[in-house]
Amino acid sequence: MFYNQDLALRFPKGRFAMWSVYSFTGASILASIVFSLLLFLSIDDDPVMQLLFGGLAVIFELGKFFAWYEVGERHARRNYLGMFSALGFYAVLAAISIGGSVGGINSATNKAQEHVNVQQSKVNAFNMQIEAIDKQISLNNTAAEKYIQMERIATGVTRIQKENSRLREEQQTLAMQRDNLPLVSQGSVIGLIESLARSLNIEAVTAQLGLVVFLSVLLDFFAAFFVGLIGEENRFRHQFRNLKPVTIEGFTPIGAENAERLTHFSELDRLDEPELSPSQVYSPYEQAVNALSSNQVNCSKRAVSKYLNITNDEVDEIFAQLFTEGVVTQKANKHYQWQGVTSQA
Repeated sequence: MFYNQDLALRFPKGRFAMWSVYSFTGASILASIVFSLLLFLSIDDDPVMQLLFGGLAVIFELGKFFAWYEVGERHARRNYLGMFSALGFYAVLAAISIGGSVGGINSATNKAQEHVNVQQSKVNAFNMQIEAIDKQISLNNTAAEKYIQMERIATGVTRIQKENSRLREEQQTLAMQRDNLPLVSQGSVIGLIESLARSLNIEAVTAQLGLVVFLSVLLDFFAAFFVGLIGEENRFRHQFRNLKPVTIEGFTPIGAENAERLTHFSELDRLDEPELSPSQVYSPYEQAVNALSSNQVNCSKRAVSKYLNITNDEVDEIFAQLFTEGVVTQKANKHYQWQGVTSQA
């Protein structure tokens, strides 16, 4: 009927909480495996080698989280040497996993950046063509001024003006095509990288690398946290089942260790019980017999009522019982006389 003090602080997590924990754990492990696969699969283009490297990535990922689970188990058993060996094994696998995640996330980020660069290149090409037309128009205007000086307006200037008109129409067409290009879909990650680069006054490549490393480490620690949480909850449930109270509806035998613990708690409970006064242990009749037999009070109703602090009706009932049992007798003057409990046998 008693629980361990540590176990009494809470109850096992409910079904919804555990399903949430398992979902977060599975999603984080799956994401870590996918990013590691992106790195290992890029090592070789041969399908057989990709299959081998892919299997190696999955083994490393699952082994890493099992090693972290073993860290918690050995710590709970106070096997610190085994805990540090499992921790070292986890650290090696975690480093490989973080490297794989960095490569995978960096590859995905680079692809998004390449798409932005391609779109920007198209815009830059239109801008270069428009600038070239501007330069050609400027050269034509210079030539037109020379024709004017040579008084050859009818032949030279008219031809240049027609050429400039054609160039301006071509320039407008290019500007319309440039403006009709789809907007560069800059992802939130790219925007975040550029914002970090501007705020920290560093290059975009450095900001991208820092962000990728941070996300990879965060993903690995996130998965490790939930794996450790599952191990802790499983250990707690096991201890909680072993220390459940004994009830009539579901009686289960207790082990020797729990029996000693229950005996210890029972003795502590008895030691903690306050000492009871005689009035709490004996009835008014028994207190009256004890007081009269030890000559603590006179054999009279008034003396007994005052000594026990009871009402007249209660003392009348006590003396009626004493008289019936022959413990007291009544004299001719109606006074009571104590005879003793020996006559009661």
